[in-house]
Amino acid sequence: MSAIATQLENIVDKTARLIERCTMLQEENNLLRNENKALKITLDKEETGVTELEEKLRVLKLARSLEGSNEKSLDIKQKINEFVREIDKCIVLLKK
Repeated sequence: MSAIATQLENIVDKTARLIERCTMLQEENNLLRNENKALKITLDKEETGVTELEEKLRVLKLARSLEGSNEKSLDIKQKINEFVREIDKCIVLLKK
C-alpha cells in the first residue's frame, strides 16, 4: 500500500511542478508578446522616418540641381511644375 501512496505522491509533485512551469512559460510568453509589439511600433516609426528623410534628400537634390545650373527660366519653371505635380500626387495618396 505504501508503494501506491509513494507513486501517487510522486504524481502529485510532478503535476504541481508542471503547473508551475506552465504558469512561468505563459508569463514569459506574455512578456515576449509585449516586447514584440513594442519593437513593431518602433520599427514602423523608424520606417516612417526613413521615408521622410528620403523625400527630404530628393527635394534637396532637386533644389541643388536648380540652384547650381545655368538653365533657362523655362526649364526651371518646368522642373518646378514637375515638383509641384509630384507633391500633389503625394497629397492625394495621403488623403486615401
